[in-house]
Amino acid sequence: QVQLVESGGGLVQAGGSLRLSCEASGGTFSSYAMGWFRQAPGKDREFVAAINWGGTSTRYADSVKGRFTISRDNAKNTVYLQMNSLKPEDTAVYYCAADLHWPPREYNYWGQGTQVTVSS
Repeated sequence: QVQLVESGGGLVQAGGSLRLSCEASGGTFSSYAMGWFRQAPGKDREFVAAINWGGTSTRYADSVKGRFTISRDNAKNTVYLQMNSLKPEDTAVYYCAADLHWPPREYNYWGQGTQVTVSS
């Protein structure tokens, strides 16, 4: 059983940056591909980015390409999401998730989420 805890959310002005972290415990972190998702009020949860076990392959939603970067540190059991050039439409609760497969097939474990609010 893997537990995931996100941190790093907050309030930022448009054009600013935030770095989200997601620390894993209870499993072998390097065995899991990791993903970031987000859910804005009144909208479905959507995929943001994913990274494979070793950090050598990544995927991004078109809406964040060139602005967000996913990375991981297996020694620290942590995956990161660096968010630059933030826009008001990036406002959402951001979740990290873990999947044993690459490409990701089914995210079995989810964190509780961290709120990101971008003001205009």
